[in-house]
Amino acid sequence: MKAVLSSRLRRTSLALGLALLLVLPCATRAQDTEQYELPPINYSHTAPHDVITTLQADIKSGKLPLTGNAREVVTRLLQELRIPVTSQILVFSRTSFQNDRISPTHPRSLYFTDDCYIGWVPGGLMEVAAIDPVLGPVFYSFDPRGQGAEKPFEFQRGNDCLRCHGGQFVSGIPSVFVRTVYASESGDPIFRQGTEVVDYRTPFTQRWGGWYVTGTHGKTLHRGNTFAAESGDQLLFNPAPGANLTNLATFFDASDYLTNSSDIVALLVYEHQTAMQNALTRAGLNCRHMLDYQQHLQQELKEPANDSEPQYDSVRGMFDHSAEEVLDALLFKDEATLPDTIRGTTDFQTTFAAAAPRVPGAGSLKDLLVSDHLFQNRCSYLIYSESFRRLPPALKQRIYTRLAKALDPEKPDRRYDYIHRSERQRISAILRATLPEFASVR
Repeated sequence: MKAVLSSRLRRTSLALGLALLLVLPCATRAQDTEQYELPPINYSHTAPHDVITTLQADIKSGKLPLTGNAREVVTRLLQELRIPVTSQILVFSRTSFQNDRISPTHPRSLYFTDDCYIGWVPGGLMEVAAIDPVLGPVFYSFDPRGQGAEKPFEFQRGNDCLRCHGGQFVSGIPSVFVRTVYASESGDPIFRQGTEVVDYRTPFTQRWGGWYVTGTHGKTLHRGNTFAAESGDQLLFNPAPGANLTNLATFFDASDYLTNSSDIVALLVYEHQTAMQNALTRAGLNCRHMLDYQQHLQQELKEPANDSEPQYDSVRGMFDHSAEEVLDALLFKDEATLPDTIRGTTDFQTTFAAAAPRVPGAGSLKDLLVSDHLFQNRCSYLIYSESFRRLPPALKQRIYTRLAKALDPEKPDRRYDYIHRSERQRISAILRATLPEFASVR
């Protein structure tokens, strides 16, 4: 018996020693290099597979000719990417690499769909974040202004965006995010008064500093449509004049833009979507890294290699933690309470929900409520995305198992018991009718 225990102890010590040998070099390099730039991800050196890859091939082959002025080119590209113009939101704070072009009288416009985000400053470049199901967001720039034969239209992948989107504001991953800042009348952010990343958990009153917001919301104020100043160290900021605006004509001439709104509901959806996408990116990258670590450890220990199922406690721990984080985002855990008086444009809400899988009697995961909480059925529609579908199978199975428990009509997981019984039943009906992988979970 002692010999067996001694052998097990030696084996455990060897495994721990090898784990340190494998992990410490990565940790040392990661001081200067983000983990996603290391094997097995190799973010910057891996060819992406996203909607821009296909679009660029069509442009290069001549299948998609681009003509007209910059506004017309941007409009055509949005059509090809199936990004609705009604998703337009506007930011006037100078917080982009094109900050020399941005001001309250010349804001940056943003457009989005489930797998692509477009930023455009009239007279300047398009900034693109397209979602690769393994890498997460991949960043491009595109010049929509007139091109000649010697300089064809082309999406340029570049890493300059990673200075902000590569770990500075959302730690450890390539990310998409929304920031709120206090911005002056020139659009310059007053950083010493604070800045934060905004998502569905952020209190309504702390959102949209540096943004334009169209739509009504009653007496509860946000920070949009308002400029800040300082008196010494004191912040001067009164959000009341920016409340309940439905027209931005007093701020700027919108004729250069694709529409004249920065819809409040589109902003709310955008904030959820960026947070959900970041949760999927983090979970996928972390779990793929741990499977790679496991495979190297098994090789060193001369054990049968397994590159798909967690075998060690540390690997299983990462998978379990990641599953919980993804499920929290999917089910809107800790969502901030919204005013029940929010009213945006019906145009965005109609186009947003149009293509969602729908189940008679239950609805869809894109049905908006926008009263107390954002969606009628609090399970994110990004569960249908390629980013979710391509998660490591062992991780996805853990998420499905936890999700089924959370939606149990009688004894749900107490972590998610804020979702009432009838809503759990609707979500379960939608998923079982539209997502075969979940339908097989018992």
